[in-house]
Amino acid sequence: MQLNDVDVGNRRITIGGHVRPLDDLTHRAVLDWLDHRRNRWPNTANLHLLITQKTAVELGPAGKLWTTRATRNLTATLERHRVDRQLEEALTHGADPLHLALVFGFDETTAIRYADSARQLLQAELEADPRVRHEPTGPPPDNGTRRPSGSR
Repeated sequence: MQLNDVDVGNRRITIGGHVRPLDDLTHRAVLDWLDHRRNRWPNTANLHLLITQKTAVELGPAGKLWTTRATRNLTATLERHRVDRQLEEALTHGADPLHLALVFGFDETTAIRYADSARQLLQAELEADPRVRHEPTGPPPDNGTRRPSGSR
């Protein structure tokens, strides 16, 4: 990821060719990192967003090992954050697989799986809430006032 993949002013980030909005937490983290990067390596010519002491004097990206070490032994791993973020998006936007596919670049199978998980969580939450009345599902009972289809 390059520096020009982050549009701080418009709160957007481009990942794998997909433009995504920056939520408040990520926006703050990016601003903090850019401030740290500017103070730590003010003269670097490296255009990668993530750099290290070694890569600050080169032009390549920080290695995968560096990012793995930076997050080792943390309770909240990057993988957990990724999954939580995707599920939270599904919960927030009504478990819409098309929305998830567009936001995260998922294939349809993955988007449907996340949407199904979100629906199950939302349904369980509704069922657990004593304030929600649970109406029976299905057709209304026939009380003899129904007319044949197509009649007035």
